[in-house]
Amino acid sequence: MSADVKSNPGKLFLIPSSLGGDNIDAIWPAGHLALVSQLDEFIVENLRTARRFLRSAGYNRSFDEVQFHLLNKHTKPEELSTFLKNVMHGKDIGLLSEAGSPCIADPGQVIVAMAHRQNIRVVPLVGPSSILLALIASGFNGQQFAFHGYLPIEKVERLRKLKQLENAAWQHEQTQIFMETPFRNNQLLQDLAGSLRPDTMLCVACDLTTPTEFIKSQTISTWKKEMPDLHKRTSIFLLFRS
Repeated sequence: MSADVKSNPGKLFLIPSSLGGDNIDAIWPAGHLALVSQLDEFIVENLRTARRFLRSAGYNRSFDEVQFHLLNKHTKPEELSTFLKNVMHGKDIGLLSEAGSPCIADPGQVIVAMAHRQNIRVVPLVGPSSILLALIASGFNGQQFAFHGYLPIEKVERLRKLKQLENAAWQHEQTQIFMETPFRNNQLLQDLAGSLRPDTMLCVACDLTTPTEFIKSQTISTWKKEMPDLHKRTSIFLLFRS
């Protein structure tokens, strides 16, 4: 590839999607649609949901004329090098998150890292992040916090991890943030209630930005008195000291 091509690459736009529902006006600032409508190449995690979101946002190009690259657990390493080929020839493309902002609990970071190595400008667009929304709504420490993603599936390891997070919250006054697969939420809530100190603070934030949004911060002992049903509800959990 010539030096001239490399010196004038396009841009990689990081495009946030909704956390649930079609409330696009609530999550996209004015101007996002005009920008995204100029793109006809996207890197996405799921083709069906990406198309559905783009249509709900007002994107009206024919998908027969749009190129999609699939980035998920089935993507082969050798495929990744082709995703930014057109960007290196001056074309702008978009990296679209499956839910919320790209690259947070999302595989997009590998593409962004590649873009930086190739001196491609990365442009993050403003949009929702369930992690940050839960943090600012929790009343917990927003100066020091750690996101741990998904906890171990195996029960003994999961309980051990929960105690480690609780200790970090108390010893370092650091908010501990994690998540679970929606169909295992109730099991995780039971583990939290059964293994942590009664005075440890737990915030549960689920269905953020949707009509069924629920956010509550209270002690473990208070949670035990009335446990919500979180089955199949997208949730974020936060621990902190009382």
